[in-house]
Amino acid sequence: MKALIVSVKTAPRTIGGLATAGVLCALLAVPALNFFPLAAAADALPSTAPYLGEIRRDASGKLIVTPAADTASTASPPASGPTRILRVGPQQATRSIAAAAALAQDGDTIEIEAGDYVGDVAVWKQSELVIRGVGGRVRLIAAGASAEKKAIWVIRGGDITIENIEFTGARVPGRNGAGIRFEKGRLVIRNCRFLDNEMGILTGAGDAELDIEDSEFAHNGRSDGHNHNLYVGAIKKLRVTGSYFHHATIGHLLKSRAAENHILYNRLTDENGGRASYELEFPNGGIAYVIGNIIQQSATTENPNIISYGAEGYKWPKNELYLINNTLINDRPEGGSFLAVWPGTLSVKAYNNLLLGKRPLNTGIDGEFINNPSVDVASFVLADRHDYRIRRESPLHRTYQYPGVANNGMDLTPTREYVHPAATRPLNTTPTLPGARQTLQPDKVPGG
Repeated sequence: MKALIVSVKTAPRTIGGLATAGVLCALLAVPALNFFPLAAAADALPSTAPYLGEIRRDASGKLIVTPAADTASTASPPASGPTRILRVGPQQATRSIAAAAALAQDGDTIEIEAGDYVGDVAVWKQSELVIRGVGGRVRLIAAGASAEKKAIWVIRGGDITIENIEFTGARVPGRNGAGIRFEKGRLVIRNCRFLDNEMGILTGAGDAELDIEDSEFAHNGRSDGHNHNLYVGAIKKLRVTGSYFHHATIGHLLKSRAAENHILYNRLTDENGGRASYELEFPNGGIAYVIGNIIQQSATTENPNIISYGAEGYKWPKNELYLINNTLINDRPEGGSFLAVWPGTLSVKAYNNLLLGKRPLNTGIDGEFINNPSVDVASFVLADRHDYRIRRESPLHRTYQYPGVANNGMDLTPTREYVHPAATRPLNTTPTLPGARQTLQPDKVPGG
């Protein structure tokens, strides 16, 4: 009878840096065993499995495998390998965000564990970075500190994405301390909050692009009104979607000097006790697509205009304003203007805007104004609580009119709607209503 050897077919695995040969199946795991002649044993042994990394617990206590690249945070990543991850947290090798900003290289992902980071300011100069909070919200509390006397973070790199981080309390001697000062490149802000800064985000000028998604801006500014929740300089392009702007301190909810602006499916509402000036301003004109937004002026505002265009002179070669399917609410007792447009070489196209207030949308403005009805509070589900869904029995249903295309050929039909707080959802059908809300679905989905 030939000699036999027992071989375990489970491939070797690496856990915490220690290799095993699948010996767990030896605990009566008989089906995992094979019997074959000794002579064939050498050929049947599998190759060594690759090293997967160290087992650790994340901020929520869940076991995770940290890639091997994370164990050598100062080493350069391979030319064509996985993204290098730098982990920041109280129990990590890199404990501060400032240290991570100094160590980071182009292409890295920075993961910041949930919690409060007080006075931990930074300047980011790299390209193709992803900086995200993990395990919950990351709160950056300025507490008197600032990077370069400008902001909690200064962004001066290439293509940078920031996710799940809150910026609060920025103050600087120049009185324009920002949560983020964006100076160069392309910046994506996703699921972030900017609260109680002298400026939420402040940008420079030039060939830069800013993209803001599903974020909140509130109580930013100062008492003289020169600061704003969001202040965008003369950059190439601004895109804001699914975001919630409210309660600016005297200044505007959103001010942009960008050459091209996409303000899509947001809520800009000054609300009870709010003292914001304009809710939305394009002081130098440019191309502005304002589609599917809920925009409300409070009863306590000090400025009668809700949307302002061209007030400081037209600086761009193309000046086009597209105001499509917005719900505009003017709660100012003395009245006011939904739209103020200064004279110049420009085009204005306004379709399907729903108006709650004392005046019409067009007050002597040259342009194409189609289907912009005025309504009362009874048209909405609960306007006093900012629920601007149209009642099911309203005659407004099926009165939507196709807005056509922009001068560049872009279809102006809304494709999404804002969902509170700070999100959007797709429309499953062609719009049927004027205004921003097309469905009767509630804002908050139970269990969501």
